[in-house]
Amino acid sequence: MKLLYSITIFFALLTCFSCNDEKQKNIDLNATTWPQIEAKAKSASLTMMMFQGDKKVNRYMQEYVVPTVKKRFGITLTTVPGQGKEIVNNLMSEKEAGKQTSEIDLVWINGETFFQMRQIDALYGPYTDKLPNSKYVDYDNPIIKYDFQQEVAGYETPWGESFYYLIYDSTKFSNPPVSMQDFERHWKNRPGRFTLSNDFSGMTLLKTWLVELAGGMANLDGPFDEAKYKNYAPQLWAWLNQHKKYFWKEGETFPSSITNVAQMFSNGELDFTMSFNDAEIDNKVGEGLFPRSSKAYILKTGSIHNTHYVGITANSANKEAAMVVCNFLISPEAQAKKNDITLWGSRTVLAYDKLEKQWQDSFNALPKRKYGLDAGAIRSRAIKELAPEYMLRVFDDFRKEIINE
Repeated sequence: MKLLYSITIFFALLTCFSCNDEKQKNIDLNATTWPQIEAKAKSASLTMMMFQGDKKVNRYMQEYVVPTVKKRFGITLTTVPGQGKEIVNNLMSEKEAGKQTSEIDLVWINGETFFQMRQIDALYGPYTDKLPNSKYVDYDNPIIKYDFQQEVAGYETPWGESFYYLIYDSTKFSNPPVSMQDFERHWKNRPGRFTLSNDFSGMTLLKTWLVELAGGMANLDGPFDEAKYKNYAPQLWAWLNQHKKYFWKEGETFPSSITNVAQMFSNGELDFTMSFNDAEIDNKVGEGLFPRSSKAYILKTGSIHNTHYVGITANSANKEAAMVVCNFLISPEAQAKKNDITLWGSRTVLAYDKLEKQWQDSFNALPKRKYGLDAGAIRSRAIKELAPEYMLRVFDDFRKEIINE
């Protein structure tokens, strides 16, 4: 679901956002009732920028969310492709052009993109306390309350929980690599059959290895530490450069998207793919894209666990309608649909014990995962996301140190 925007340009242009028109930003939520917000939302048109590289996600949005918000609330919702880099680029371009109203109303974000948007004052909030369905959200869960160790503070609507894991074909080998040392042996035994994507998913694998080099999550927990990064990151780049000759195309190029990696795994070109959606393996096996011998597993370091969110842009002209859509996305109905592996399979952000019995029954009746990892097993191995600056630096340094851009 997020890519890097040049750190140098990003911070150089921070001042462009300090002069936002306050009239565009704020609704007096204390003086506005929810029925008034819904009334103002009718007949509004919204544009949501989001990752569109997964047909299950697209189907959920186009066949369920878009027509439902149109029918129930009179809101015309249009989705357009784009994630971290594109979102930040678009919003900064609007500001540089002096536009007071953004063409983007909603964004699917987390992590370093949330960090960047908060730094440049590009998100509207706090507003989530006003959403009636917030009463169901498991805000006691620190993975939901904090986005890459940043307090969400009402500026993002939690949309789904994610766990990072790898997928392999168990007919090719029986013991998949779980540590960096294991990967060294695997790459040498099966050269040309591994790569990682030059996007959020691939960079998460690099962060997992960074945690391994640091001796565990405890050593990188908390705010970004420049000294620690300068200690462990060079070790990571040296290790990758030493072994990338065993990668796909000898490490001279890397796929731009995890979608490309999944396709190459599907056609047998690669030994591994990676995912944040623990239902993806069930989805792809069910569609005949992955072999039935596919198995999911977690690296020795653990499974990076995070939440993805929906944000409202600060210069959206349709904030009331955007809030109505956000409220719908965290309704028990929409979350149950999203949790259904035949539609998407994303884990819910709702607290089961806060749901009425009818909705508990709805979640209990959902099809069970056959190939994915057990939720309890995943949570027992879950580790927190690092501070967002680690992802930004890894993105930049991967290009510089490994791709040689």
